[in-house]
Amino acid sequence: MTRQEKMSEVEQLAVAFQGTRHAFLVGFQGMTVQADTALRNELRRAGVGYHVVKNTLARRAAKGTVLEQLGDKFRGPTAVALAPEDPVGAAKLLVKLFKDYQQFAFKAGVVDGSAIAEGDVEALANMPSREELLSRIMFLVNSGAQRIASVTSGVARNVAVVTAQVRDQKAE
Repeated sequence: MTRQEKMSEVEQLAVAFQGTRHAFLVGFQGMTVQADTALRNELRRAGVGYHVVKNTLARRAAKGTVLEQLGDKFRGPTAVALAPEDPVGAAKLLVKLFKDYQQFAFKAGVVDGSAIAEGDVEALANMPSREELLSRIMFLVNSGAQRIASVTSGVARNVAVVTAQVRDQKAE
């Protein structure tokens, strides 16, 4: 790789690293080309960027980004999985892939600017996704409105029942 190619690679990685708040460093030592291709396809479908990096170039590109704090983790065969939107969804997919591909291993990560360790990715994967949390919140908001509606309709219903009973008594 020429010096110009290295500089270009560092620039491209720096742009990718600056555009994300969530990233995971993974190792892939011993993976076959077929397994790596399948892994890349699954990550791409999920909207997770995946870059195999040269460690020295990645450390240089990480300067001034959220990945800078992981500089010492860039050792051995390393790839960076960038999750621009949903770190929980990316973590769930990565944990699934760790189980499917034994050579694929988690090294470290950054979620919202905070470094996470190996055990934290599993805890993150066990969290409900953003969509699940939003649906739970909407259920809670909606349930209060439903209760108010049933109470207010219950009052009107009771008035109607009492009125009908009074009418029936007078009719007798």
